Amino acid sequence: MRRVVPRALFFGAGWLFVVIGVIGIFLPLLPTTPFLLLAAWCFSKSSERFHSWLLDHPQLGPPVRDWQGHGVIRPSAKILATAMMGAAILFPMVLVKVPVWAKWTTMVTTTCVLTFIWTRPSRPSNPRL
Repeated sequence: MRRVVPRALFFGAGWLFVVIGVIGIFLPLLPTTPFLLLAAWCFSKSSERFHSWLLDHPQLGPPVRDWQGHGVIRPSAKILATAMMGAAILFPMVLVKVPVWAKWTTMVTTTCVLTFIWTRPSRPSNPRL
Protein backbone atom coordinates (compact mmCIF):
# COMPACT_ATOMS: atom_id res chain seq x y z
CA MET A 1 0.00 0.00 0.00
CA ARG A 2 1.33 3.41 -0.98
CA ARG A 3 1.79 5.89 1.86
CA VAL A 4 0.90 9.49 1.19
CA VAL A 5 3.00 12.17 2.82
CA PRO A 6 0.76 14.91 4.19
CA ARG A 7 0.94 18.25 2.42
CA ALA A 8 1.64 19.93 5.75
CA LEU A 9 4.87 17.94 6.05
CA PHE A 10 6.04 19.12 2.61
CA PHE A 11 4.97 22.67 3.47
CA GLY A 12 6.92 22.66 6.75
CA ALA A 13 9.97 21.13 5.06
CA GLY A 14 9.74 23.78 2.35
CA TRP A 15 9.95 26.56 4.90
CA LEU A 16 12.75 24.79 6.77
CA PHE A 17 14.75 24.62 3.54
CA VAL A 18 14.04 28.30 2.78
CA VAL A 19 15.36 29.25 6.23
CA ILE A 20 18.47 27.07 5.83
CA GLY A 21 19.01 28.49 2.33
CA VAL A 22 18.79 32.08 3.58
CA ILE A 23 21.23 31.27 6.40
CA GLY A 24 23.51 29.85 3.70
CA ILE A 25 23.69 33.29 2.12
CA PHE A 26 25.67 34.42 5.17
CA LEU A 27 27.58 31.22 6.04
CA PRO A 28 30.16 30.42 3.37
CA LEU A 29 30.21 26.61 3.64
CA LEU A 30 26.42 26.23 3.77
CA PRO A 31 25.09 26.20 0.21
CA THR A 32 22.06 28.32 -0.58
CA THR A 33 20.76 27.12 -3.93
CA PRO A 34 20.44 23.39 -3.16
CA PHE A 35 18.26 24.18 -0.16
CA LEU A 36 16.17 26.60 -2.22
CA LEU A 37 15.75 23.88 -4.86
CA LEU A 38 14.55 21.50 -2.15
CA ALA A 39 12.19 24.18 -0.88
CA ALA A 40 10.79 24.70 -4.38
CA TRP A 41 10.21 20.96 -4.75
CA CYS A 42 8.51 20.75 -1.34
CA PHE A 43 6.31 23.74 -2.13
CA SER A 44 5.41 22.21 -5.50
CA LYS A 45 4.01 19.25 -3.54
CA SER A 46 2.18 21.35 -0.96
CA SER A 47 1.37 24.92 -1.97
CA GLU A 48 1.24 26.43 -5.45
CA ARG A 49 1.04 29.86 -3.81
CA PHE A 50 4.39 29.50 -1.99
CA HIS A 51 5.99 27.69 -4.92
CA SER A 52 5.16 30.71 -7.08
CA TRP A 53 6.29 33.06 -4.31
CA LEU A 54 9.70 31.39 -4.18
CA LEU A 55 10.15 31.32 -7.96
CA ASP A 56 9.04 34.97 -8.26
CA HIS A 57 11.10 36.23 -5.30
CA PRO A 58 13.53 38.91 -6.56
CA GLN A 59 16.58 37.52 -4.72
CA LEU A 60 15.80 33.83 -4.12
CA GLY A 61 13.94 33.04 -7.33
CA PRO A 62 16.49 33.62 -10.12
CA PRO A 63 18.98 30.89 -9.16
CA VAL A 64 16.13 28.40 -8.69
CA ARG A 65 14.58 29.30 -12.06
CA ASP A 66 17.97 29.20 -13.78
CA TRP A 67 18.75 25.76 -12.41
CA GLN A 68 15.29 24.27 -12.92
CA GLY A 69 14.90 25.64 -16.40
CA HIS A 70 18.37 25.22 -17.85
CA GLY A 71 20.83 23.74 -15.32
CA VAL A 72 22.59 27.11 -15.32
CA ILE A 73 24.67 28.77 -12.60
CA ARG A 74 25.25 32.46 -13.29
CA PRO A 75 28.85 33.71 -13.47
CA SER A 76 28.29 36.10 -10.55
CA ALA A 77 27.15 33.17 -8.40
CA LYS A 78 30.19 31.14 -9.43
CA ILE A 79 32.55 33.99 -8.52
CA LEU A 80 30.80 34.61 -5.20
CA ALA A 81 30.84 30.90 -4.32
CA THR A 82 34.53 30.66 -5.16
CA ALA A 83 35.41 33.74 -3.10
CA MET A 84 33.34 32.65 -0.10
CA MET A 85 34.67 29.09 -0.13
CA GLY A 86 38.22 30.36 -0.58
CA ALA A 87 37.88 32.68 2.39
CA ALA A 88 36.21 29.97 4.46
CA ILE A 89 39.02 27.47 3.93
CA LEU A 90 41.87 29.97 4.05
CA PHE A 91 41.24 30.82 7.70
CA PRO A 92 41.50 27.28 9.10
CA MET A 93 44.29 26.33 6.69
CA VAL A 94 46.54 29.20 7.70
CA LEU A 95 45.53 30.49 11.11
CA VAL A 96 44.06 27.54 12.98
CA LYS A 97 45.96 24.47 14.06
CA VAL A 98 44.06 21.54 12.58
CA PRO A 99 45.25 18.06 11.65
CA VAL A 100 46.72 17.65 8.18
CA TRP A 101 44.01 15.12 7.22
CA ALA A 102 41.35 17.76 7.97
CA LYS A 103 43.13 20.28 5.75
CA TRP A 104 43.34 17.78 2.89
CA THR A 105 39.72 16.72 3.33
CA THR A 106 38.62 20.35 3.23
CA MET A 107 40.70 21.09 0.15
CA VAL A 108 39.51 18.01 -1.74
CA THR A 109 35.86 18.65 -0.87
CA THR A 110 36.07 22.32 -1.83
CA THR A 111 37.85 21.45 -5.07
CA CYS A 112 35.13 18.95 -5.98
CA VAL A 113 32.33 21.42 -5.24
CA LEU A 114 34.01 24.21 -7.17
CA THR A 115 34.70 21.86 -10.08
CA PHE A 116 31.00 21.01 -10.19
CA ILE A 117 30.01 24.69 -10.02
CA TRP A 118 32.46 25.85 -12.71
CA THR A 119 31.59 23.03 -15.12
CA ARG A 120 27.89 24.00 -15.17
CA PRO A 121 26.84 26.29 -18.00
CA SER A 122 26.74 30.02 -17.29
CA ARG A 123 23.81 30.76 -19.60
CA PRO A 124 21.14 28.70 -21.32
CA SER A 125 22.30 26.91 -24.46
CA ASN A 126 19.27 28.31 -26.26
CA PRO A 127 18.44 31.73 -24.75
CA ARG A 128 15.07 31.82 -26.48
CA LEU A 129 13.77 28.97 -24.31
